[in-house]
Amino acid sequence: MTAQVRLGLLFGFGIGAGVAVQGRINGALGARLHDGIAAATLSFGIGFLVLAVAFAFSGRLRDGARQVRRALSDGALRPWQLLGGLCGAFFVACQGLTVAAIGVTAFTVATVAGQLLSSLVVDRLGLGPSGRTPVTAVRLVGASLGVLAVLVAGFGHTRATGGLSVPDALRGAPTALLIVLPALAGIGLAWQQAVNGKVGAIGGPFSATIVNFCVGLIALLILEAAEVSTSSGPAEFPTQPWLYLGGFIGVAFIALAASTVRWIGVLLLGLTSVAGQLMASLVLDVLTPTSAGLSVTAIIGCALTLVAVGIATRSTS
Repeated sequence: MTAQVRLGLLFGFGIGAGVAVQGRINGALGARLHDGIAAATLSFGIGFLVLAVAFAFSGRLRDGARQVRRALSDGALRPWQLLGGLCGAFFVACQGLTVAAIGVTAFTVATVAGQLLSSLVVDRLGLGPSGRTPVTAVRLVGASLGVLAVLVAGFGHTRATGGLSVPDALRGAPTALLIVLPALAGIGLAWQQAVNGKVGAIGGPFSATIVNFCVGLIALLILEAAEVSTSSGPAEFPTQPWLYLGGFIGVAFIALAASTVRWIGVLLLGLTSVAGQLMASLVLDVLTPTSAGLSVTAIIGCALTLVAVGIATRSTS
């Protein structure tokens, strides 16, 4: 295993930890606003503003954006490779649409299953910047164990107690149909990491990040406009500054992922980020406990993800 791969694995854990912290912050903001999509829109909007200011003051970042435009003109990048942010928007929309109906456990397992198994396909097709990676028995076992780890970690958790209500159009829909939505979101997350990595390889990680935030923000604004058209929207916004840090964290881990995916591929990035997310969640449950509490199965699931990472990493040695 090279030093670059080791560094990529470490970054993958950090990305997952960032996702866990961001999820806790955005979840708290969504609870205060009584609107999960509004919270995600604010998170994306703040992240985009931070990046816009950085690009305004940095000639190096603007050069990266110009390289992306040239790559589009030359055909080195396809327009569809700039749409990774749609997958992030779809993911947070699925949270609001389905978590209250199917529960946190089913949502998480469906998402991770879609993400990890799709990562195998994305790596095999060479959609990411690291090129083609064959589907081996070792990688398949690692991905399957990762899905099992999340299932064990979430075992015994009950339905969500907050979040958006299920829309009238989905009321009475079969549970299997509602589970399909987060599975599709997970598939999209693997594709998002791949295409963001492609953009990052040309224009740098922050060029990939601002494109991701811009596209995702537009999609979320459309979703929120549709939500507000049928309801009154948030009555007031909370004043605690920490509730608005999710966008800053998102900028950091999306930029880091755009670089890391070039070193370790989509599957290992997915596995390490899931492991980092679970471990950070355990720490958060100890330091800032929620009503769900800390379970033994969560600790076992976290340990299993580390085993899954170790197995999948063998394919890089």
